[in-house]
Amino acid sequence: MKILAFAASLRKGSFNRKLITQAIEVLKEAPGVEIDHADYREFEMPIYDGDVEENSGIPKGGQELIRRIQAVDALVISTPEYNGGIPGTLKNAIDWASRTDPIPFDGKPLLLIGASPGGFGAVRSLWHTRVPFEVMGAFVYPEMFGLARAHQSFDEQGKFVDPKNRARLQELIQSYLAFAERLKVR
Repeated sequence: MKILAFAASLRKGSFNRKLITQAIEVLKEAPGVEIDHADYREFEMPIYDGDVEENSGIPKGGQELIRRIQAVDALVISTPEYNGGIPGTLKNAIDWASRTDPIPFDGKPLLLIGASPGGFGAVRSLWHTRVPFEVMGAFVYPEMFGLARAHQSFDEQGKFVDPKNRARLQELIQSYLAFAERLKVR
C-alpha cells in the first residue's frame, strides 16, 4: 500500500512536521507500506479564485497535490489548529484539488492527526478538517490523534518525550492500516 503523508504546515519547526515524521516512522514498520513523504511547500498555490482557474487552470502546486494523491492508495495528514479550526492553507489546497474530475480524494482512506500547544491537541481542527474530505468522498478514519501541549512533547531530535504517545500513535496507525486494507479489497 502506498501512502501520501504530509504535515499541512509551512513552518520549519512545526509540531505537525514532527508529528508526521513520527507517524512515518511507525508506518515504515508495517509490511508492504510505501511512503510518499511530501513537504507541504511542494503544494504552494494562490488562494482559490474561479477567475484564476478559468484563465490559467489549476496552479502547479495544486496539480502536484492532485498527482500525488492519485498515485497513492491512502493518506495521512497532520494538521495544525488555527483559531479552533482548519488552517486556511489546507482548506485552500482541498478547494483547488476538488476542481479536477474525478476528485482525487474520492474513495481514499484518510487518517487525520494533529498537534497543538494547547490543551485540546488540535482536536477542534481535526473535526473541522474531516468535513470537506468526507464531502469529497474520502473515507476519513473515525479515530483521530490529537497531541496536546506539543511544545513539550518532542525532544531535540523531534522524537516523542513520552513513550505513551508513540504507543498510542502506533496503535491508531495499525488500526487505520487494517481499515485501509479492507477498503482496498472492495
